[in-house]
Amino acid sequence: MRKSGIAFFLLALSLAAFTQEPKKGIEKVLGEKTLPAVTLTDINGQQVNVADYGKSGKVTVLSFWATWCVPCKKELTNIADLYDEWKEKYNLQIVAVSIDDSRSTTKVKPYVDGQRWDYDVLLDVNQDLKRGLNIQSVPFTVLVNDKGKVVYTHSGYIDGDEFVLEEEIQKLKKN
Repeated sequence: MRKSGIAFFLLALSLAAFTQEPKKGIEKVLGEKTLPAVTLTDINGQQVNVADYGKSGKVTVLSFWATWCVPCKKELTNIADLYDEWKEKYNLQIVAVSIDDSRSTTKVKPYVDGQRWDYDVLLDVNQDLKRGLNIQSVPFTVLVNDKGKVVYTHSGYIDGDEFVLEEEIQKLKKN
């Protein structure tokens, strides 16, 4: 009887998993999740505690990317065109978090310098922050409100997603 109970439980659990609505690329994050206290290095070699971005009093966008990820670079380039306006209008900061490994991390600074991105750029070589936020793949965007709470995430990128992100930022300013 015990084996059949376990088998029934596992069957019910797997059926529940397969009948759930598939996740869309954009999802709201519920709860009170904050940025983890993970120390990363920026592209200039300085140590940065990521949790400090959540304590800055600014809206923060963390964009996870890699030099080998074409949609990631497209997203950050498109956001760069809006960044000056967003900084002024929304009291916002953008942090580009590279997940390039130790073999390709040397490409990050030259690429960023060539793009003239005005973002803080952090190196998550061991993917500690990526794991800490339970991110599966890039591009991945995390929106943190001015009180340090993760309020929105977005997986993937297609042209125009930066405007969806701006709508989410606008909602924060209305609250």
